[in-house]
Amino acid sequence: MTTPDHHRTAISWRNAAVTIGDRRIFSNVDLDVPIGAFVAVLGPNGVGKSTLVNTILGLRDLAHGTITVFGERPDVARPMVGFLPQRHHFDASARISGRDLVRLGLDGDRFGMPVPFAAKFSSRERAARAQVEAVLEQVGATAYADRAIGACSGGEQQRLLIAQALVRRPRLLVLDEPLDSLDLPNQAAVAELIANISRDHGVAVVLVAHDVNPILAHLSQVIYLAHGGALAGPPADVITSENLSALYDTPVDVLTTSTGRLVVVGQPDAHGGHHHGGHG
Repeated sequence: MTTPDHHRTAISWRNAAVTIGDRRIFSNVDLDVPIGAFVAVLGPNGVGKSTLVNTILGLRDLAHGTITVFGERPDVARPMVGFLPQRHHFDASARISGRDLVRLGLDGDRFGMPVPFAAKFSSRERAARAQVEAVLEQVGATAYADRAIGACSGGEQQRLLIAQALVRRPRLLVLDEPLDSLDLPNQAAVAELIANISRDHGVAVVLVAHDVNPILAHLSQVIYLAHGGALAGPPADVITSENLSALYDTPVDVLTTSTGRLVVVGQPDAHGGHHHGGHG
């Protein structure tokens, strides 16, 4: 067992195991997520993807083993983590503006409270507004930031939600199925956005997905959960026909295009496979 270098490691699991009731979700997991890496957590439903995320957030205790986030306990490190939970689109009747939604991520405890006239011009308020504007520009959402969130497209909503998760300037961004329900062009655009954030700002990204193809070209590492354990490494080492066919207990082809891009073909639906349970 190796000791993580916390100057280079965002997340480290050592001999980690999680059980829910009498069911083992995973065990003997030894994984590191480097600082600045773009990592996908993959696997069929029921294998523990969301449970793994909850250990990062300090919402699920390990049965044994350890997890550290930037060398700290997850609950201590939580201010350094931005989180985007799995969700569906906002209803068309949602009237909060995109800008206010992002601001809610910065100071949600004060959101909706009247701001005294003098405070509007305080240095703290000016800094907060500047921070919101900077993150809106970072995700390319300035043009529609004042639009009601319910009137924004699915891709626009997702950019605003990513901005909300980024507004506190986290060192780690955790995203639970952020491409779910988006059409293919928006999947590609949001995947590119997340990759740019990771690369340009040194933010480690952990992204839960059931379809790897939209993000595969951007990944530095993948974590596949299956059979109560985990397989991790660079995409080319982990995403192979042999590995995925064993994972899903059915033939899965991994093709390489003329440009060297990997494409997964024949992967079962996320709700398929032989695994059971709702802790995917």
